[in-house]
Amino acid sequence: MTTEVPASSSTERYRAVQQSEEFQRLRRKLRNFIFPMTVAFFLWYLLYVLLSAYARGFMSVKIVGNINIALVFGLLQFVSTFLIAWYYSRYANRELDPIADEIKARLAREDAESGTGSAE
Repeated sequence: MTTEVPASSSTERYRAVQQSEEFQRLRRKLRNFIFPMTVAFFLWYLLYVLLSAYARGFMSVKIVGNINIALVFGLLQFVSTFLIAWYYSRYANRELDPIADEIKARLAREDAESGTGSAE
């Protein structure tokens, strides 16, 4: 078994995939999720940092016992991170994976037709 692949054929092949409408649709859907979610999380984090730095009175308000608003906001940072990861997983399964599977299947068909190997 060899790992050598003819450079010109694989380069052209993957460039064609990259320029395909399916791949562009996949990238568009990925960007439509990632950019807004990143901005939202960054703003949420920035709010936490700014409130911690400039609204110490508000952040030190005790809610229950020694638990104050700053601690709750800090814990909510972790919660929001896990929620975003969970939501991304659902989004990827529903929106991204089917498109990626189509691309992979098309490459596998092309490999089978040309007899060059698998598209893994």
